[in-house]
Amino acid sequence: MADAHKLEIFRGLIKFKSNTQKIWGVLIFLTIVTAIEVVLGIYKPESLMANFLGMKILNWIFIILTIVKAYYITWDFMHMRDEVKALRRMVVWTAIFLILYLIFILLQEGGYIESVYSSGFIKRDF
Repeated sequence: MADAHKLEIFRGLIKFKSNTQKIWGVLIFLTIVTAIEVVLGIYKPESLMANFLGMKILNWIFIILTIVKAYYITWDFMHMRDEVKALRRMVVWTAIFLILYLIFILLQEGGYIESVYSSGFIKRDF
């Protein structure tokens, strides 16, 4: 007989009595994170428009919240918490590496294209 699914989220901080309650709990958490993203996207607070590591703090917040949502979708809805440790690490670390690599590429190319449009000078001609 297979093991029962764990009925807690946030490393056991919140526990549920059934799978249905757990699904609703995770859905509410993801909805709150999405609502925070939407509110920040609409209002764009001036205090978060300062640059940090070559990008606005608001953009860093969006990236971090998106990664948090992806983690919880994978962890709870795709049942990664119930898999063996090696498989969890393979999936999670590969995804993290690819996401960070994609962010790096987008920032490099976006910065180059922005500088070409603002100065009209092509630095590198491939």
